[in-house]
Amino acid sequence: MALIIPATVVKQMKAMPKADQDRIIDALGQVAENLAVRMPFVTEMAGEPGAWRLRKGDWRATFVIDGENVVVTRVGNRREIDR
Repeated sequence: MALIIPATVVKQMKAMPKADQDRIIDALGQVAENLAVRMPFVTEMAGEPGAWRLRKGDWRATFVIDGENVVVTRVGNRREIDR
């Protein structure tokens, strides 16, 4: 199980504080390691089948599960992601 973070998402993460970057990456790593276990900070996105949202503080990450891989599609503040 791999965590895939495209270059566009890495660029979005650089705008975040370092501590929040670490929290998001750690949480995404937990999801990638335990795909069978539903984490309390992860919810399925309404209106987007197969898309998931991870919540840590005021920051959100959206991702899709592609086979055994977790592919991050977007990272940002909750004001930007939840709209």
